[in-house]
Amino acid sequence: MAFWTALAVSAIIAKPVLATLLRLNSRQTVSAYAPEGHQKKQGTPTMGGLVVVGGTLAAMAVGPYRDWAAMVLFVGFTLIGFIDDFVVPRRFVGKRGLGWKQKILMQLVVATGAAFMSRGAPLGIGVLIFSVLFFSNAYNFSDGLDGLAGTLLLGLGIGLLALGLLGGMRVEWLVPLAALGGAVIPFLFLNAPPAKVFMGDVGSLPIGALLGYVVGQFVLGRYLNGVHYHVGLGPISVASVMMIVELVPVPLQILSVKVRKKKIFPYTPIHHAFEKAGWAETRVVFHFALAQLLLSALAVGLTVGLPAMPNSTPTHVVRR
Repeated sequence: MAFWTALAVSAIIAKPVLATLLRLNSRQTVSAYAPEGHQKKQGTPTMGGLVVVGGTLAAMAVGPYRDWAAMVLFVGFTLIGFIDDFVVPRRFVGKRGLGWKQKILMQLVVATGAAFMSRGAPLGIGVLIFSVLFFSNAYNFSDGLDGLAGTLLLGLGIGLLALGLLGGMRVEWLVPLAALGGAVIPFLFLNAPPAKVFMGDVGSLPIGALLGYVVGQFVLGRYLNGVHYHVGLGPISVASVMMIVELVPVPLQILSVKVRKKKIFPYTPIHHAFEKAGWAETRVVFHFALAQLLLSALAVGLTVGLPAMPNSTPTHVVRR
């Protein structure tokens, strides 16, 4: 129900959202440091992630299973993205958005509030905050190539949803994954090459935060609710490899440039390095999406091969 609700709402609002963005002249400014081929994307409408946000929120709100902490987190990160995409560029001439320190601080405040709403132990709250910040920024970096962010979300979301079903995850933590999967499909029609609109921080930040929240619940079920899920840290890490690949090289590159005055990678985020090596944009997106699907399949395979937890019920047992 969450999947189809999100798909229907996103499909209905997709064209009106795009028309509104064009009317508001909400267009992205390509960084001077981006690969040369990206200058053709200059002026492409941004904030198309509102299509995904609208569908996901509708599905999370109307269903019988709700996690209010997840909803607060999602709305809060959407507002941060809106300030970054729309408010700052119009209020401060020459600025593309929030500074990274301002953005991280705002994310930390919202993530901390949502984590405390989960009523977990201090260790669980701390790791949940880290997971939210990690995934929100990792996914944000993936929004730059036509179709990349949307296809990565589909591959990762399918993997996490399968892990949750196998592990007996609480339904209210699986609903957001199903909703994101449905909501991103209409967006992908607009974001397919050549992209008519990009996601923008208003979409990528809350989507990544929601993914991080669910991953945090996987890992920290025992700290937050005293439940042992039949999903280990290994499969979760495997499914999340592409997010690690998107995020980790960026701070490493910055640190190396500041300390050693040398680059480690030709470009960061890392998908730009493949473009620098001569790969066509569509080839990069295809390989990244395929890699995510394979990693999700491997994570599911590792979970199926694990022995059941002592207090879990095997999936083949039917209780009368």
